[in-house]
Amino acid sequence: MSLHHAREILTAEIRAIEAVRETLDDSFEKALDVMQNCSGHIVSCGMGKAGFIAQKVSATLSSTGAPSFYLHPADALHGDLGMVSPGDVALIFSNSGESEEVTRLLPCLRGIDVEIIAVTASERSTLAAHADVAILIGEIREACPLGLAPTATTTAMLALGDALAMCLLDRKEFKILDYARFHPAGALGRKTMPVEALMRVGEAVAAVAAETKISEVILSITRARSGAAVVIDAHRKVLGIFCDGDLRRGLEADREILSREVGTVMTKNCATLKAGTLAGEALDLMREKRIAEIPVVDETGALAGMADLKGLLASM
Repeated sequence: MSLHHAREILTAEIRAIEAVRETLDDSFEKALDVMQNCSGHIVSCGMGKAGFIAQKVSATLSSTGAPSFYLHPADALHGDLGMVSPGDVALIFSNSGESEEVTRLLPCLRGIDVEIIAVTASERSTLAAHADVAILIGEIREACPLGLAPTATTTAMLALGDALAMCLLDRKEFKILDYARFHPAGALGRKTMPVEALMRVGEAVAAVAAETKISEVILSITRARSGAAVVIDAHRKVLGIFCDGDLRRGLEADREILSREVGTVMTKNCATLKAGTLAGEALDLMREKRIAEIPVVDETGALAGMADLKGLLASM
């Protein structure tokens, strides 16, 4: 019985989002224009459950290149209005558009010369009447069996807020590296770090010339505490790589391999990573090719460092 009821609730919320999707009009584009031209912060605002939606949308905006903060309407009337400055844009969520704290705040925002974007049900509401742009979600039947608790309406508002944030992200041409700058912590942030931030450099890289004897190469690998040596030319351009697999295969074919030059047995045309490659992409490539280490090269093609599977996994 409860499972059936749960499905009915989810269906009601899906229908609410579908209804908003179908009724979107030019007001959405106008709201994006206002947000894109904002010279200050996007001040997200809402009362009650709509306030929690406003907080989430504000967090999404900030993390995707649009500076934003949440302003509680009641607190704004008791001093927090000082957080708002001319040039800011207010993004206000209210289904009824008649919440007392919200309607009292509207003339105050006008006095600071703040443009107002409303997300509300009716164009006849006080909020819509005072807004520069009103995105109307229409009358939505709540999923609550009593028809009272904000459920379908807040789901629709959240989806609409996400749509605004993602379309604004697209307009600003916000890239993965931009996202990484705002997410330095956690697994997500580390995956979007450039590989050079995690690669080994200096003495931790075994870089050898092609004429180096294999016996000396092994010592270089040991000193670097590495699993492979990068073979480079006089300009530090990568010629190939030599790893324990190359050594094992070489020993099977040639018992005198330790006296040979590494250039004769190295893996030529090995995979490399360009500086700026994301750590997550480097990890995917290692898994695809089933290799543990990849040389990283700079914009000239010269060796810059070594990325290794163990180090990347440890950072995730």
